[in-house]
Amino acid sequence: MEPFFLPASPTSPEVSFEFARHHLSIRGESYPENAAAFYGPVIDRLRSYLALCDGQAIDVHVALAYFNSSSTKMLFAIFEALNDAAIFGNEVRLHWYRDEEDDTIQEFGQELRDDFSSLEFVDCVLPAGHA
Repeated sequence: MEPFFLPASPTSPEVSFEFARHHLSIRGESYPENAAAFYGPVIDRLRSYLALCDGQAIDVHVALAYFNSSSTKMLFAIFEALNDAAIFGNEVRLHWYRDEEDDTIQEFGQELRDDFSSLEFVDCVLPAGHA
């Protein structure tokens, strides 16, 4: 499957899915004007990829310094698809990057850990100002 890449913009994150390496990353800030329009193709490509995975080890790296409520809904759709892939026999490791002083991102990560328990959650704490 061909890699999927969207460059970051001032309001949307960089999305880099290297399917051949089973390495997926989302980083930056997310508050696009239309989150569904931005994330729709991302979710479609992710689901197409996951449908081909069977017993695969998948690493997901998420480093978001900020995201708005409409992005949150789309992010949950991504994590739900990944969690389903883990339930069906894939090993999905979610690396959640956050600034050590950012309580909001920490709490969201805790919520992800609780809601998507089939994912292997890796809390990646970065020194203040490096997230």
